Amino acid sequence: MILRDAIEIAVASDTGRVRQHNEDSTALDIDIGLAVLADGMGGYKAGEVASAIATTTIYREISNALETLVRGQTDQATGYRYESLVMRDAIALANEIIFKAAHDDPEFDGMGTTAVATLFYDNRVTIAHVGDSRGYRWRGGRLEQLTVDHTVVQEYLNSGLYTPEQARTSTDKNLVTRALGIASDVEVDLGEYKVQSQDIYLLCSDGLTDLVADPAIAAALEKRNETLDSSASRLVGLANSKGGIDNISIILVRITQPFTTPSSWQTKLAEWFTSS
Repeated sequence: MILRDAIEIAVASDTGRVRQHNEDSTALDIDIGLAVLADGMGGYKAGEVASAIATTTIYREISNALETLVRGQTDQATGYRYESLVMRDAIALANEIIFKAAHDDPEFDGMGTTAVATLFYDNRVTIAHVGDSRGYRWRGGRLEQLTVDHTVVQEYLNSGLYTPEQARTSTDKNLVTRALGIASDVEVDLGEYKVQSQDIYLLCSDGLTDLVADPAIAAALEKRNETLDSSASRLVGLANSKGGIDNISIILVRITQPFTTPSSWQTKLAEWFTSS
C-alpha cells in the first residue's frame, strides 16, 4: 500500500490578529507519513529561526533515517519501534542545533521552540513532542488529547493545585517547562498508537488551544461534508474569532484506509534467511 493513497493531509497557518510575525513552522511529507509542527519563541524573529531549524532538521533526519531503517522491528531496550526512536533522535538533534545557535549568536539568545510530530507506518502512528504544541486524535465523534503539555499549569493540574477550569483560565498557561533550545539536551515524549480508518489526527500550536475549547475543535472535525482543508481553515477562523492573540498553526491527517509499510531491503533479506 502506497502511503499517500491511505492518508490525507491538510495544513493551515496564520499570524493571527495581534502578532506581527508568524513564528510557527511546519513540514510535511505524505510519502513517508511525516508531519511536523513547531511554535517558536524568543526575541525579534528568533522564534521564527528556532521553529524553522526544528522542522527542517526533524524532517531531514527522519527522511534520511527511513531510507535504511529496518522496518517492523522493536527496540528491546526501550520497547519502542525503531521508527519512534528515529523521531526521538531527530528532535534531540534539533534541540542541540538550536541550543548552539542561541549561544553562538547574541541575536538569537534565549530562542527556543516547541515541537510535535507524527509518523505514520504499518497501521500505526508515533507522536513525539516537546512543549505545549499538542497532538489529538478524533475517532468516532470523540476528541482525545494524546500529548501532555510540558507547562507549569500542567504540573499544577497533576499535583491537584489547579482544577481543569483554573488551568483553562490561568494567565500562566504559556509558561513551558520543556522546549527545544533551552538546555543542551531534552527529553522527548513518545506515544505509539494503532490507527483506524477515518481517524483524524490534529497537530496544533497553542494559538488554537488557548482560545478554542476541545468541544468546539471536535465539532469542527465532525463536519463530514467538509474537506480536510476546509476543516483546518475553520479551526483557524475559530481562533481568530476569539481574538487571534497568537500565531495559529494546524495540521490535520485523516486515515482513509489501512496501510502497511513496505519492507526495507534489510528486512527482506532477514526474511529470506529465516525462510531458507
